[in-house]
Amino acid sequence: MTRRDGGLNPAVFPALAALILHPVEGAILFDTGYDPAFFEATRTFPEILYRWMTPVDLGPGEAVADQLPDFGIRPEEVRAVIVSHFHGDHIAGLKRFPNARIFCARAGLAQVRKPGRFARVRQGVLADLAPADIDARAAFFEDHPRLPLGPDLSPFEDGADLLGDGSLMAVQLPGHCPGHWGLVVRQEDGRTRFLIADAAWSSGAVRDNAPPPRLTTALLGETGPWRDTLTALHRLWNRNPELLLTPSHCGEVEVEAPRGRG
Repeated sequence: MTRRDGGLNPAVFPALAALILHPVEGAILFDTGYDPAFFEATRTFPEILYRWMTPVDLGPGEAVADQLPDFGIRPEEVRAVIVSHFHGDHIAGLKRFPNARIFCARAGLAQVRKPGRFARVRQGVLADLAPADIDARAAFFEDHPRLPLGPDLSPFEDGADLLGDGSLMAVQLPGHCPGHWGLVVRQEDGRTRFLIADAAWSSGAVRDNAPPPRLTTALLGETGPWRDTLTALHRLWNRNPELLLTPSHCGEVEVEAPRGRG
Protein backbone atom coordinates (compact mmCIF):
# COMPACT_ATOMS: atom_id res chain seq x y z
CA MET A 1 0.00 0.00 0.00
CA THR A 2 2.96 2.37 0.47
CA ARG A 3 5.03 1.74 -2.66
CA ARG A 4 3.97 0.07 -5.85
CA ASP A 5 6.92 -2.32 -5.93
CA GLY A 6 6.44 -3.40 -2.30
CA GLY A 7 5.52 -6.78 -0.88
CA LEU A 8 2.36 -7.95 0.85
CA ASN A 9 3.71 -8.31 4.39
CA PRO A 10 2.57 -5.98 7.17
CA ALA A 11 5.05 -3.19 7.90
CA VAL A 12 5.81 -1.14 10.99
CA PHE A 13 5.59 2.61 10.45
CA PRO A 14 6.75 5.15 13.04
CA ALA A 15 4.59 8.26 13.42
CA LEU A 16 7.08 11.06 13.95
CA ALA A 17 6.86 14.69 14.99
CA ALA A 18 9.62 17.31 15.05
CA LEU A 19 10.53 19.64 17.92
CA ILE A 20 11.97 22.94 16.67
CA LEU A 21 13.67 25.27 19.16
CA HIS A 22 13.51 28.73 17.61
CA PRO A 23 15.85 31.31 19.19
CA VAL A 24 13.04 33.88 19.52
CA GLU A 25 9.75 31.99 19.36
CA GLY A 26 10.81 29.06 21.54
CA ALA A 27 9.36 25.55 21.24
CA ILE A 28 7.51 24.77 18.01
CA LEU A 29 6.20 21.40 16.84
CA PHE A 30 5.84 20.07 13.33
CA ASP A 31 2.82 17.76 13.74
CA THR A 32 2.06 15.90 16.97
CA GLY A 33 2.03 12.21 16.05
CA TYR A 34 -0.32 9.87 17.92
CA ASP A 35 -1.80 10.50 21.36
CA PRO A 36 -4.25 8.67 23.64
CA ALA A 37 -6.89 11.01 22.20
CA PHE A 38 -6.71 8.91 19.03
CA PHE A 39 -8.19 5.90 20.81
CA GLU A 40 -11.01 7.98 22.25
CA ALA A 41 -11.78 9.43 18.81
CA THR A 42 -11.96 5.93 17.25
CA ARG A 43 -14.17 4.17 19.80
CA THR A 44 -17.32 4.28 17.66
CA PHE A 45 -18.30 3.33 14.12
CA PRO A 46 -17.33 4.46 11.51
CA GLU A 47 -14.27 6.07 13.15
CA ILE A 48 -13.11 2.69 14.48
CA LEU A 49 -12.42 1.68 10.86
CA TYR A 50 -9.39 3.98 10.96
CA ARG A 51 -7.98 2.00 13.90
CA TRP A 52 -8.68 -1.32 12.22
CA MET A 53 -7.01 -0.29 8.97
CA THR A 54 -3.89 1.10 10.66
CA PRO A 55 -3.46 -0.59 14.06
CA VAL A 56 -1.70 1.73 16.50
CA ASP A 57 0.76 0.76 19.24
CA LEU A 58 1.30 3.69 21.62
CA GLY A 59 2.99 2.83 24.87
CA PRO A 60 2.91 4.82 28.14
CA GLY A 61 4.91 8.03 27.82
CA GLU A 62 5.32 7.78 24.04
CA ALA A 63 2.94 10.61 23.11
CA VAL A 64 4.79 13.80 22.18
CA ALA A 65 3.21 15.80 25.02
CA ASP A 66 4.50 13.19 27.48
CA GLN A 67 8.03 13.19 26.02
CA LEU A 68 8.51 16.97 26.00
CA PRO A 69 9.28 17.30 29.75
CA ASP A 70 12.32 15.09 29.15
CA PHE A 71 13.60 17.91 26.92
CA GLY A 72 12.83 20.54 29.55
CA ILE A 73 9.60 21.72 27.89
CA ARG A 74 6.07 21.63 29.26
CA PRO A 75 3.23 21.21 26.72
CA GLU A 76 1.76 24.57 27.67
CA GLU A 77 5.06 26.22 26.72
CA VAL A 78 4.80 25.14 23.08
CA ARG A 79 4.27 28.37 21.15
CA ALA A 80 3.11 26.90 17.83
CA VAL A 81 2.18 23.65 16.13
CA ILE A 82 2.73 23.46 12.37
CA VAL A 83 0.22 20.97 10.94
CA SER A 84 1.36 19.31 7.73
CA HIS A 85 -2.17 17.96 7.15
CA PHE A 86 -5.16 16.84 9.17
CA HIS A 87 -4.85 13.06 9.13
CA GLY A 88 -5.31 11.54 12.57
CA ASP A 89 -1.74 10.31 12.93
CA HIS A 90 -0.47 13.88 12.50
CA ILE A 91 -2.85 15.81 14.77
CA ALA A 92 -3.92 13.35 17.48
CA GLY A 93 -2.08 15.33 20.17
CA LEU A 94 -3.19 18.80 19.05
CA LYS A 95 -5.45 19.41 22.06
CA ARG A 96 -2.51 18.88 24.42
CA PHE A 97 -1.00 22.25 23.38
CA PRO A 98 -3.63 24.80 24.41
CA ASN A 99 -1.41 27.90 24.11
CA ALA A 100 -0.01 27.18 20.66
CA ARG A 101 -0.81 28.97 17.45
CA ILE A 102 -1.85 26.42 14.84
CA PHE A 103 -0.19 26.95 11.47
CA CYS A 104 -2.09 24.96 8.85
CA ALA A 105 -3.60 25.03 5.38
CA ARG A 106 -7.05 26.48 4.96
CA ALA A 107 -7.75 23.63 2.51
CA GLY A 108 -6.71 21.10 5.14
CA LEU A 109 -8.94 22.50 7.87
CA ALA A 110 -11.83 22.44 5.41
CA GLN A 111 -11.49 18.63 5.33
CA VAL A 112 -12.27 18.50 9.06
CA ARG A 113 -15.58 20.27 8.35
CA LYS A 114 -16.44 18.07 5.38
CA PRO A 115 -19.92 16.57 5.83
CA GLY A 116 -20.25 12.85 6.41
CA ARG A 117 -18.37 10.91 9.09
CA PHE A 118 -17.72 7.94 6.80
CA ALA A 119 -16.34 10.19 4.05
CA ARG A 120 -13.97 11.84 6.53
CA VAL A 121 -12.74 8.54 7.94
CA ARG A 122 -12.17 7.14 4.45
CA GLN A 123 -9.78 10.04 3.88
CA GLY A 124 -8.01 9.69 7.23
CA VAL A 125 -9.69 12.59 9.04
CA LEU A 126 -11.02 12.41 12.61
CA ALA A 127 -12.90 15.62 13.31
CA ASP A 128 -12.89 15.10 17.09
CA LEU A 129 -9.11 15.61 17.19
CA ALA A 130 -9.35 19.28 16.20
CA PRO A 131 -9.48 21.72 19.16
CA ALA A 132 -12.79 23.53 19.59
CA ASP A 133 -11.02 26.90 19.33
CA ILE A 134 -8.99 26.09 16.24
CA ASP A 135 -10.57 28.90 14.21
CA ALA A 136 -9.33 31.49 16.70
CA ARG A 137 -5.84 30.00 16.83
CA ALA A 138 -5.33 29.13 13.15
CA ALA A 139 -2.75 30.96 11.03
CA PHE A 140 -3.13 29.78 7.45
CA PHE A 141 -0.16 29.02 5.21
CA GLU A 142 -2.03 30.56 2.29
CA ASP A 143 -2.08 33.96 4.02
CA HIS A 144 1.66 34.26 4.71
CA PRO A 145 4.14 36.10 2.47
CA ARG A 146 5.77 33.95 -0.20
CA LEU A 147 9.55 34.02 -0.49
CA PRO A 148 11.90 32.27 -2.94
CA LEU A 149 13.51 29.14 -1.50
CA GLY A 150 16.77 29.48 -3.39
CA PRO A 151 18.60 27.25 -5.89
CA ASP A 152 19.48 24.59 -3.29
CA LEU A 153 15.80 23.60 -3.13
CA SER A 154 15.03 23.59 -6.86
CA PRO A 155 12.64 22.47 -8.39
CA PHE A 156 10.66 23.85 -5.43
CA GLU A 157 10.51 27.60 -5.99
CA ASP A 158 8.92 29.37 -3.04
CA GLY A 159 7.38 28.91 0.39
CA ALA A 160 5.25 30.66 2.98
CA ASP A 161 7.43 32.54 5.49
CA LEU A 162 5.75 31.58 8.77
CA LEU A 163 7.75 33.68 11.24
CA GLY A 164 8.94 36.52 9.03
CA ASP A 165 12.62 35.62 9.33
CA GLY A 166 12.97 32.93 6.65
CA SER A 167 13.77 30.23 9.21
CA LEU A 168 10.56 28.22 8.73
CA MET A 169 9.16 28.04 5.23
CA ALA A 170 5.98 26.06 4.56
CA VAL A 171 5.98 24.42 1.12
CA GLN A 172 2.93 23.00 -0.61
CA LEU A 173 3.33 19.30 -1.48
CA PRO A 174 0.20 18.36 -3.42
CA GLY A 175 -1.26 14.92 -3.91
CA HIS A 176 -1.40 13.07 -0.60
CA CYS A 177 -4.53 14.91 0.51
CA PRO A 178 -6.02 18.41 0.32
CA GLY A 179 -3.95 20.96 2.22
CA HIS A 180 -0.77 18.86 2.47
CA TRP A 181 2.35 20.95 3.14
CA GLY A 182 5.94 20.36 4.20
CA LEU A 183 8.37 22.60 6.08
CA VAL A 184 11.86 23.81 5.21
CA VAL A 185 13.93 24.48 8.33
CA ARG A 186 17.24 26.36 8.22
CA GLN A 187 19.14 24.77 11.10
CA GLU A 188 21.68 26.38 13.42
CA ASP A 189 24.40 24.08 12.09
CA GLY A 190 23.95 25.55 8.60
CA ARG A 191 22.19 22.50 7.19
CA THR A 192 18.72 22.59 5.68
CA ARG A 193 16.06 20.08 6.67
CA PHE A 194 12.96 19.53 4.54
CA LEU A 195 10.20 17.90 6.58
CA ILE A 196 8.08 16.35 3.81
CA ALA A 197 5.34 14.74 5.94
CA ASP A 198 3.55 12.11 3.81
CA ALA A 199 4.75 13.20 0.38
CA ALA A 200 6.69 9.93 0.70
CA TRP A 201 6.40 7.29 3.40
CA SER A 202 10.10 6.45 3.41
CA SER A 203 13.43 7.91 2.41
CA GLY A 204 13.89 4.94 0.11
CA ALA A 205 10.76 5.88 -1.83
CA VAL A 206 12.29 9.32 -2.49
CA ARG A 207 15.63 7.86 -3.57
CA ASP A 208 13.96 5.33 -5.87
CA ASN A 209 11.09 7.60 -7.01
CA ALA A 210 8.74 4.77 -6.00
CA PRO A 211 5.19 6.06 -5.40
CA PRO A 212 2.40 4.13 -3.72
CA PRO A 213 0.13 2.09 -5.99
CA ARG A 214 -2.72 3.92 -7.67
CA LEU A 215 -5.23 2.23 -5.32
CA THR A 216 -3.67 4.05 -2.36
CA THR A 217 -3.12 7.42 -4.00
CA ALA A 218 -6.65 7.56 -5.44
CA LEU A 219 -8.18 6.59 -2.08
CA LEU A 220 -6.45 9.36 -0.11
CA GLY A 221 -5.72 12.07 -2.64
CA GLU A 222 -4.84 12.58 -6.29
CA THR A 223 -2.50 10.22 -8.11
CA GLY A 224 -1.08 12.65 -10.68
CA PRO A 225 -0.11 15.46 -8.28
CA TRP A 226 1.20 12.91 -5.72
CA ARG A 227 3.54 11.37 -8.30
CA ASP A 228 4.61 14.80 -9.56
CA THR A 229 5.52 15.83 -6.00
CA LEU A 230 7.50 12.64 -5.41
CA THR A 231 9.35 13.08 -8.71
CA ALA A 232 10.24 16.66 -7.70
CA LEU A 233 11.56 15.41 -4.34
CA HIS A 234 13.55 12.69 -6.13
CA ARG A 235 15.12 15.31 -8.42
CA LEU A 236 15.90 17.52 -5.42
CA TRP A 237 17.58 14.64 -3.58
CA ASN A 238 19.71 13.82 -6.66
CA ARG A 239 20.75 17.45 -7.04
CA ASN A 240 21.38 18.11 -3.34
CA PRO A 241 22.10 14.88 -1.42
CA GLU A 242 23.34 16.92 1.57
CA LEU A 243 19.80 18.17 2.13
CA LEU A 244 18.05 16.41 5.02
CA LEU A 245 14.82 15.10 3.49
CA THR A 246 12.65 13.83 6.32
CA PRO A 247 9.42 11.83 5.79
CA SER A 248 7.13 11.47 8.81
CA HIS A 249 6.93 7.66 8.72
CA CYS A 250 10.46 6.64 7.79
CA GLY A 251 12.25 3.95 9.80
CA GLU A 252 15.64 5.42 8.84
CA VAL A 253 14.66 8.75 10.39
CA GLU A 254 13.25 7.07 13.50
CA VAL A 255 16.63 5.46 14.25
CA GLU A 256 18.32 8.89 14.22
CA ALA A 257 15.62 10.79 16.14
CA PRO A 258 16.30 11.87 19.74
CA ARG A 259 13.77 10.60 22.25
CA GLY A 260 12.61 11.26 25.74
CA ARG A 261 12.55 8.49 28.31
CA GLY A 262 9.24 7.25 26.89
